[in-house]
Amino acid sequence: MTLETRPLVLIVEDEPSLAAVLVDNLEEEGCRVRLARDGVAGAAAWRGEAEEGHGAVADRPDLVVLDVMLPSVDGLALCRSMRAAGDDTPVLFLSARGLAEDRVRGLSAGGDDYLAKPFHLPEFLLRVRAMLRRRGWGDDTSRRYAFAGHAVDFRTWVATLADGRKEPLGERELGIFRLLSRRAGEVVSRDDILDEVWGDDAFPSSRTIDNVVMRLRRTFEPEPAEPVHFHTVWGVGYRFTPDPAPSPGVHTAPLTEGGGA
Repeated sequence: MTLETRPLVLIVEDEPSLAAVLVDNLEEEGCRVRLARDGVAGAAAWRGEAEEGHGAVADRPDLVVLDVMLPSVDGLALCRSMRAAGDDTPVLFLSARGLAEDRVRGLSAGGDDYLAKPFHLPEFLLRVRAMLRRRGWGDDTSRRYAFAGHAVDFRTWVATLADGRKEPLGERELGIFRLLSRRAGEVVSRDDILDEVWGDDAFPSSRTIDNVVMRLRRTFEPEPAEPVHFHTVWGVGYRFTPDPAPSPGVHTAPLTEGGGA
């Protein structure tokens, strides 16, 4: 993979030895890494305003590894402020405080996962992989996907449509699009979508998934009621066809918003 096709992980950690270990191992995993050593620097790096030796300034992270106890601004306050600003980048908290109430406090502040120190490095890496996978990252993932005159930028979450208009995509829309485009031409089951886009601990209804697909159709399809790209395969899941030529043997049906398939 080239530099532009690797996920960017922001580490906000003030303990130098631990930070060095995390940086080295994440880079070995194929990630780009940006490091900040206190809450103020972490906030700037999170917004893509600064770097500390890793990653491009213009990039925003795909995942934040955030120490709870930090100089200047603690990790909980930093996470709350970013969530209040509408940022939903996944956050993995690290903390020497590992009681149940500490974990609840971290998750309540907007964290997606919480790992108590000291921890086993393999467990940390597994959690990072899982969070990036739910974000839609994989070994075969690129930063941009083009089809039928449209282009989707996975870094900026913006679709440039064939007529030149730009449309922002939400997290679920981007996640489903990334999964379907990565497996273009295949039937992708609802279970696969749930595992990769929502994760093991979420239980969205079929209607929720259908509504996200409907939004993708409204964005990309010439006639959303007669889709040529985002097909419903009854009783199974969905199939994405970049080439609008009909695929024999696959029953395609429109969705009505709020309706199942």
